[in-house]
Amino acid sequence: MKTIFSPRHAGHAGNVELDANAIVPAYEKPARAEIVRARVEAVGLGPVLEPAVHDLATARKVHKPAYLDFLPTVCPEWEKAGRSGTAMPYVWPTRGLRGDVEPRSIEARLGFYSFDCGATFVGGTWDAIKSSHDVALTAAGLVAAGERAAFALCRPPGHHAGSAFMGGYCYINNAAVAAEWLRDNGAARVSILDVDYHHGNGTQEIFYARADVQVVSLHADPLAEYPYFLGHADERGAGAGDGFNHNLPLPLGTAWAGWGAALDTACGLIAAQRPDALVVSLGVDTFERDPISRFRLTSADYPKIGRRIGRLALPTLFVMEGGYAVEEIGVNAVGVLTGFEEG
Repeated sequence: MKTIFSPRHAGHAGNVELDANAIVPAYEKPARAEIVRARVEAVGLGPVLEPAVHDLATARKVHKPAYLDFLPTVCPEWEKAGRSGTAMPYVWPTRGLRGDVEPRSIEARLGFYSFDCGATFVGGTWDAIKSSHDVALTAAGLVAAGERAAFALCRPPGHHAGSAFMGGYCYINNAAVAAEWLRDNGAARVSILDVDYHHGNGTQEIFYARADVQVVSLHADPLAEYPYFLGHADERGAGAGDGFNHNLPLPLGTAWAGWGAALDTACGLIAAQRPDALVVSLGVDTFERDPISRFRLTSADYPKIGRRIGRLALPTLFVMEGGYAVEEIGVNAVGVLTGFEEG
């Protein structure tokens, strides 16, 4: 299996985020991607290639153009306003406030285009975002060209980014852009399987009214876990997309028995859809020692995930999402990929 990886991700470093009770160094940090890349090489998964440069034409089909135009302006505008350090929002247009008029100030625009303050900016952030997007599209091209599977080692991740908002460390929704590109390049139907601990609220929002991209997600119950305001089982899609969105929320503390059963259900839903390609949002923050998650999967469980996905026998693009137990992230993420290859 070929891996696409860009060293440009490393420019997104040293930023902070608002945790529950403090401003802390971001959990989403460069070591995550470097450890996964090193594990890919250590197990001999296949060649590691740099991405081609892609324009944003496909991204503009899943994200609002004004939102995409905003992202590269954040740090220049932050500095122009006399600010220093990490650029992050602190006010949002919630219920009762107007969300239809974009303000002028950079502080307000950061809130206008986000749902939390986990997606923060430093000088190299936009270049890393763009390189992550390029990684996903280059890997999608391999799958479209006939590869059984490819691994897009994306950083920053993407599944919390919606059509016009960032959050949860995500800016451009790499999996959504890849699915859209696959649709534009011969796949009549695409399924997205999100196995991250946290619900991919951005992916759901982007495709919620569409029947050509099925979204299936197993994740922590949003009544008790981030992102809290989306991911319930009764969210089934709207309009043409009714019945094409499937959420499988699971209780905190879920271990392999419950999680594996949910994966079987998810794979059954995908098999019934008979897609031409599968995009897997590969989060491994389901791990028992992940610092910001509360499932109980062990490292021995991740190859089982890959083997089960492999049984679908679909052209498959793996797109890296979450996972924050940095020492184990390589073993766990690559365990899914080697399990898939074994299958």
